[in-house]
Formats: sequence, structure tokens, C-alpha cells
Amino acid sequence: MTTITEQPSVHRNLESKKIEEITFLINNENATVTRAIEEALPQINQLIYAVVDKLKKGGRMFYLGAGSGGRLSVLDVIELPTTFGIEKGIVNTILAGGIEHLIEAREEMEDNFYEGWERLVNENITINDIVIGISASGTTPFVLGALEACRKNNITTGCIVSNPGSPIAKQADYPVEVITGPEFITGSTRMKCGTAQKILFDMISTTAMIQLGRVEDNQMIHVQLINNKITDRAVKMLMGRTAIGSYEEAKTLLLQHGSVKTAIDHLK
Repeated sequence: MTTITEQPSVHRNLESKKIEEITFLINNENATVTRAIEEALPQINQLIYAVVDKLKKGGRMFYLGAGSGGRLSVLDVIELPTTFGIEKGIVNTILAGGIEHLIEAREEMEDNFYEGWERLVNENITINDIVIGISASGTTPFVLGALEACRKNNITTGCIVSNPGSPIAKQADYPVEVITGPEFITGSTRMKCGTAQKILFDMISTTAMIQLGRVEDNQMIHVQLINNKITDRAVKMLMGRTAIGSYEEAKTLLLQHGSVKTAIDHLK
């Protein structure tokens, strides 16, 4: 297997470079990420079709990962209920070492071949769900063991990796290989690989939520009213989508019904 993510950086003697040189080079490297994602769009689309199909039928999606990729997936999961008004537990993350240890970076836990599957079993994983393994190298034991067990139990799997022909991709029904190349600092996959993973999480979850009817036009009609800024945005959204001309009237109606969507349904 070719481990491109571990190949030496093309940039040498970084300690001798000025700040302006370093930021210029990092920005140039980051510019290659979107091109790598564009090449993988057919794979990404097939994975999203599978995710949407499972969620429409009442199933759940699980990101499963370790290290930077796993931690980035937690951010996506946290924001979906407030942004799109979905119930907690529909989209989840299984993080090596546990989400409760998110800031401790327990990297050693990624070597546990069995923990990922054990954690999925504790979540009552079924064939109605889909599991997406996240691993820059494509070899992380925590992810590989879980995906192997999923396949043995007829649970649909996907993956996001950054090396071609990896063991994890071979265990995925819907593999996504985004080949971002050697990192700016050799082996530091928190950089380009992490950037690609964050973009993909946004792409997968946002597209799925649109397909599930959680967005109308280009607006978050199910957004939860968690603070003054979002409530103000929702009031203006409601006024723009109805004949209500009074800000206070729209706000009262919105707070009464909890979301733009339910307020509009009430008016209808």
C-alpha cells in the first residue's frame, strides 16, 4: 500500500523561513485540497445517496474515527440539531477514547482494534444504520476493526481516507479517497487531510439535511432559537416568507411555535 500521507514534505528547512514565506506555502498547499475533493466527487455523491437513504428510512449515521479526523467529526455532529432542528442521536460520532476525552487527544486509543465495534454495539447499531470510518492513513486499527465487524453484520459502511487502496477502503461499501498528498510538515495529517475532512463533513451533512427537507430555498427553516442572534435571523426569515410586517408580531409567533417552519405551517 502506498502511504502518500507519510511521504516527506517537499518543503525543506522550514525553521529558516520567515513568517511570510511559511504562510504563503501553507496557503498554496491548502489550495490543492479542493481539487482533490473535486476528483473524489463521484465517490462522495454515492456515499451521500446511501446516507440519505438510511436517514429517510429512520436509520442513523455514525462517524467513527480517531485523532484529528474523529475530533473534527464531533464538531459537525454537535451543530446539526441546532442548525437543522433534527433530534440528537440521528447523526453521531464514535471517537476513539470517547467524546468525554475530546480535549485530551488520547491518540493511543486508535490502536485498539476492537473498541470501535464494541462502542457501536453499545449504541445498538443495526442494519438500518450507516457507519463512516475516518482515517487519513486508511489503516487505523480502531476504524478498521469496526468496519470489518460491520460488514460481517451486514451494516452499511463508508469511509473517508487520504491514501489509495487502503485496508479501510476495502472494508467500505462506499469508499471516499481524497488524495491530498504529502503534508506541509511531514506526516502532520491535521493539516491538509484535516482540512479535507472538515469540508467533507460539511458537504455530507448539509447535503443530507437539504435532501431531508430541513432547508427551504437557502434558509434554515428548522433552526433552533438558541440565542438572540439566531432568533433575530429567524424573525426576519419569517417576515420574508410571510405577509407579516411587524417585527414584534413575527417574533411572538415564532417564539410561540419554536421554528420558522412550524410558524408558517400554523399560518397556513
